[in-house]
Amino acid sequence: MLPAWSTRGEVATVSAVGWPEHVTREWAWGGSTGRGVRVCVVDSGVDGDHPLVAPLEGSVAVAIGGGEPTVEKDEAGDVAGHGTACASVIRSLAPECELFSVRVLGPGGIGKGNAFVAGVRWAVEQGFDVVNLSLSTPYPEFEVLLHELADSAYFQRTIIVASAHNMPVQSYPWRFSSVISVGSHANTGELTFFYNPTPPVEFFARGVDVEVASAQGGSLRLTGNSFATPHVSAVCALILGKHPQLTPFQLKSLLYLTADNVAA
Repeated sequence: MLPAWSTRGEVATVSAVGWPEHVTREWAWGGSTGRGVRVCVVDSGVDGDHPLVAPLEGSVAVAIGGGEPTVEKDEAGDVAGHGTACASVIRSLAPECELFSVRVLGPGGIGKGNAFVAGVRWAVEQGFDVVNLSLSTPYPEFEVLLHELADSAYFQRTIIVASAHNMPVQSYPWRFSSVISVGSHANTGELTFFYNPTPPVEFFARGVDVEVASAQGGSLRLTGNSFATPHVSAVCALILGKHPQLTPFQLKSLLYLTADNVAA
């Protein structure tokens, strides 16, 4: 008798992606605009009318009442500016991707861990192609739940791109191997990113003095891993726009092969 996790018949034939002998950025995402790729920003909300972000395909908010968190239509938009800033980075690099927003943070960028988990769960259940998490929680009671969600996303081909904490503390979900974890570098190249051979942070992207959309309608410059993360989310959108059949494993491998310190 076969073990539970065994094939009971002929193994399904899988069509090869057809990778070239030498993978280049041109092959990986050259000519792509992210068209057709659904990207979800789980954050403080997104101002869908901001010229550096529009259009926004949809937005919801997690409400914390007396019982369990509920997901409902977002009427407030961005209440802290953080989500709009992150979304603008994605829009600038993947201009034709479909942007969605899940608001889990309140004014001042402060939120509850159970709202964060509920927002991530909703995004995973909707089957978005890429989920940008420029936030994390340090509370260990949410570690298992977020780990299960990260694994579920990985198995269903949803890419979670998660920001490393700006401080040297334990937080989640960026420490999970099923997500793409991102820290910052000070290089000014928008598409310059580096692979880190000594995880848990896997990639470093531009995160210092980044021009982003301002909640007041213009732009400003900010620094932090929060703003490095959408650079990588945008690259993922570009890649999936050109190679939509890639699995998370293949996409992460492609990021590795096209990182500036590996490709060279």
